[in-house]
Amino acid sequence: MERIWAPWRMTYVSNTAQEEGCIFCRAWDANDDRERLVLLRGGQSLIMLNRYPYTCGHLMAVPARHTAGLDDLSDNELLELMHAVRRACALLREVARPHGFNIGVNLGKAAGAGVEEHLHIHIVPRWSGDTNFMSVTGDVRVIPDGLLESYDRLAAALKAGE
Repeated sequence: MERIWAPWRMTYVSNTAQEEGCIFCRAWDANDDRERLVLLRGGQSLIMLNRYPYTCGHLMAVPARHTAGLDDLSDNELLELMHAVRRACALLREVARPHGFNIGVNLGKAAGAGVEEHLHIHIVPRWSGDTNFMSVTGDVRVIPDGLLESYDRLAAALKAGE
């Protein structure tokens, strides 16, 4: 039997305490950006790492306002959110050098939204050959980088670009 060691996952597996409220609103209101994985704040949106990523560097662009639908955003909010998506792609191109991106919005539970009450856009960097037999045969995804290590590299690139 093959074994995959991922000791950092124990924190997730053993964490039975659920925080109250919306994860995105808590991230917006908090002062602990590294703990909340918030990389960049705008006036009406933020960019943060996904705590349960599909792959290394999986970011999310999130409007500040708690709303579930695109139609609920003002033109200014929507424009800033799309600017955040563009900035996230530029940051990932600089730091992680992906070959492409999957960018998407899951509206509603039936569409796969994990947090359906607060709109967010996924920015998933992709590399040629980044999928392998692990996902197909083992129903396992291997993510070769830690969240805080990814956060630190991305945050350093943002700071250097200021």
